[in-house]
Amino acid sequence: MPATVVIGAQWGDEGKGRVVDFFARNCTVIARYSAGSNAGHTIVNERGRFALHLVPAGIFYGNKSCIIGNGVAILPTTLIGEITMLEERGVDTSQLMISDRAHVVMPWHVAIDKLDEAARGANAIGTTGTGTGPAFIDKTARLGVRTGDLLAADEFDEKVRFILEYKNRVITKMYDGDPLRFEDIRDEYREYGERLRHYITDTATVVQDAHARGEQILLEGAQGSLLDLDHGTYPYVTSSVPSSVAAGACVGVGLGPTAIRRVVGVYKAYQTRVGNGPMPTELFDADGSALRDHGIAQGTGEYGTTTGRPRRCGWFDGVLARQTARLNGLTSVALTRLDVLAQFDRVKICVAYELDGERIHALPPSLAASARVQPVYEELPGWKTEITDVRKLGDLPTEARQYVRRIEEILGVPVDMISVGPERDQAIVTRDIFGSALL
Repeated sequence: MPATVVIGAQWGDEGKGRVVDFFARNCTVIARYSAGSNAGHTIVNERGRFALHLVPAGIFYGNKSCIIGNGVAILPTTLIGEITMLEERGVDTSQLMISDRAHVVMPWHVAIDKLDEAARGANAIGTTGTGTGPAFIDKTARLGVRTGDLLAADEFDEKVRFILEYKNRVITKMYDGDPLRFEDIRDEYREYGERLRHYITDTATVVQDAHARGEQILLEGAQGSLLDLDHGTYPYVTSSVPSSVAAGACVGVGLGPTAIRRVVGVYKAYQTRVGNGPMPTELFDADGSALRDHGIAQGTGEYGTTTGRPRRCGWFDGVLARQTARLNGLTSVALTRLDVLAQFDRVKICVAYELDGERIHALPPSLAASARVQPVYEELPGWKTEITDVRKLGDLPTEARQYVRRIEEILGVPVDMISVGPERDQAIVTRDIFGSALL
């Protein structure tokens, strides 16, 4: 049975978690394949509101295999905290599995992440400070610690002694920071290993066997395509390896590319970004504030799941959206938070840029040039009607349907799901990607 990838198609925070939660009902395996605790999903269901950073969003179904793949960098305190929180709230975590090849975020990663951001000053990337970036740097530098290492005490001690000696020189001599103690790290991480021991396994074989049996597999992306190391707004991107685009899903869980047939791109009905870097449609006026603060009383305003930082907000960027649709080979689109736009008399979509008097249809790779681009907007009528109770496309106001269809035209991909609120059932599904058509 072909696997399905759910990918964030903007700068993250598109609502991937609620889309994965929605589609997970059709699958037996849900696997997270990239990033670390610097990413986050917010899930709202009958149990309440949950903020997850590492545990796959399919965990709430109980009978699904939920896998943290080899492509994820794991901060043990975050993962153990999530498992504990879920168990305390009555969520069964017995089906959670962690790849024995996933890399572990160590204390020196967190220290260097924060020290390096401070050293960059005005050129800071805007990281979450969780150590995820330095962990991926060490992964490619072959200085990483993997979850399997936590289960072999002698090998773990030897590896940590060697790496820590090197990292302490970096911390003290390059950043003028305080050195870390081997004994503290050894004792702390041995406890983490024991707490996680029964979750750690060869997850690649689990996924491959499920595929061979013809089971439905859902591969859950984290972060967004515009943060990809190669294809994003470099250098204001993630350090995650594998790639944060759909192509990275295979590497991140151990499946061959022929296993994937469906790629669902999740787009917010407008644009948001956390951290630094270019954002052509960013708004600094009352409209931007209205986008950010809509639903704030209910905890659904535009503030980061991981950091709580206010998100930069703007109109939908059709130029970048088309770029990520093609980059990921999208077969389907899930459009989230359409209900937020119901407050506006007019809504806008960016359909091109102007740079130095010339109209262009791609964001330049140069930061200096990208800072000068001006969005070219197409204005559409708003609908000024509450749509949170709508469950059929035909029941949406005409103007809302026009907005959705215009996005489809720009992307060249059908919008098969529209979320009109944070609850699990607040969705309009026009085509069941796992089966028959719905209208």
